[in-house]
Amino acid sequence: MTRRNSKKVVALEARLRACKNVVTLGVRPNFSDYSPNAAEMIRKAQKIYYPTTFYAELFDAMGKKTFPSYHTYKCVQDKIKQTALFDLLEIPHPKTRVFYGKRQKGMIGRHFQFPYIAKIPRGSAMGRGVFLVENPDDLHRYCSLATPAYIQEYIPCDRDVRVVVVGDEIAHAYWRIAPAGEFRSNLAVGATVSLDPIPQDVLDLALNTARKCQWDDVGIDIIENDGQLYVLEANMKYGKEGFRKAGIDYMKFMEKMIEDGKI
Repeated sequence: MTRRNSKKVVALEARLRACKNVVTLGVRPNFSDYSPNAAEMIRKAQKIYYPTTFYAELFDAMGKKTFPSYHTYKCVQDKIKQTALFDLLEIPHPKTRVFYGKRQKGMIGRHFQFPYIAKIPRGSAMGRGVFLVENPDDLHRYCSLATPAYIQEYIPCDRDVRVVVVGDEIAHAYWRIAPAGEFRSNLAVGATVSLDPIPQDVLDLALNTARKCQWDDVGIDIIENDGQLYVLEANMKYGKEGFRKAGIDYMKFMEKMIEDGKI
């Protein structure tokens, strides 16, 4: 029988504020800004939930567990780190290269042929900062926006699969179908959610990727082309629309994950 938690857990960010078994203390830029009571709660907590990237590093240094894990926070909105990790772990991923500085950017054409994908490598999400580069003018406009340049092969596909992994299990998975004429399948640019069955090999790849990378709260995007699966990227700040479409109460789901000691 699973051991139930009798006490409330401590969180800093507001993501779990609606959970009944979570006390949310907020994020203070200076730790000294916390009240003595809040500071003591943080020090005594066995685990801190959603501590932010800044505090996750500090808690890791002092040996305190966090959810998401410190490893998850290290790759938040950083496509360069994610790609390097995929390569190191031999996770299937579209051909991708990073080009630093004007001289390296001038060599993009040696490695990629039009069309290809160009992305703002850090801090972008929801399809923003993703460009389909079809000619030299497109490339010039992109390079004026991005340093370094993050270039990825273009794999035509009208849909992808978002698999959300929480803890060590798949919480939800769904198709994201791109609108007509759009190369991106992000819901923020008009994609629609489909709850059609997800192939098992897609689910297996997502869960295996999360485990290898030590990510425990992540949305992993996967596409299929000519029988080959590719992990596009990981989203640690995933949206909840897919949960709503499936009739899943995200907050109640997270409450139970905490109660059951799974996160």
